[in-house]
Amino acid sequence: MLFDVRTYTCKPGMIKRHLALYQQLGLAPQSRNLGEPFAFLVTETGNVNQYIHIWAYANAADREQRRAALWTDPEWLAYTVESAKLGALEAQENRLMTPAEFFRPGPK
Repeated sequence: MLFDVRTYTCKPGMIKRHLALYQQLGLAPQSRNLGEPFAFLVTETGNVNQYIHIWAYANAADREQRRAALWTDPEWLAYTVESAKLGALEAQENRLMTPAEFFRPGPK
């Protein structure tokens, strides 16, 4: 399993507007192409202008195939245009990670 961990930093005061836009226009096409996120988290302590989402893939090829499909989806492309117009994002960090040997994701 491969996890794509994405940390986004919004400009101060913009995170709620950015997440509202994502919920309205971005979540459906992204979930349709990538599957449901493993986690979608907002910061409670620390930098309150950050949020993280994590996507799970079978492997790197699965990730590449799904993300390629995402970038051909007209609804996703329309969301990226509106997100750029909003101008809320300041930084993005992506990390591809694999579970520790003793961790088995899924229901307990």
